Amino acid sequence: MEKLKTSAAALVAAARARIVEVSTLDAIEMLGDENVVIVDLRDVRERDRSGFIPNSFHCPRGMAEFWVDPESPYFKDIFAQDKTFVFHCASGWRSALTVATLNDMGFRCAHLRDGFSTWESSGGPVERKS
Repeated sequence: MEKLKTSAAALVAAARARIVEVSTLDAIEMLGDENVVIVDLRDVRERDRSGFIPNSFHCPRGMAEFWVDPESPYFKDIFAQDKTFVFHCASGWRSALTVATLNDMGFRCAHLRDGFSTWESSGGPVERKS
């Protein structure tokens, strides 16, 4: 295999340099704010295995660009709301790339810098599938 021109880590670093990052503690403080929507990009199996942030909206990573675009047949009304959207994945890599792309599209949003990985240990509530 040929060496990649750009590594995934380099793409994430470039994305993080130009997007809004939210710390875990700040995101925990945002919970309950009706003007904030936490968007979980993780796979359903990840959510089933480790739980999820209560009242978070699940948007699979592969659908994010389509779900926020009002001209897409896959558009979701939740993204038309005038709210603050904070996207997250497990460690902050997928969400950094997603938010950079969505910002490029003109959709203003932020991401949870450390992802779900530090959520519970920082005192964030976790809901588990029953």
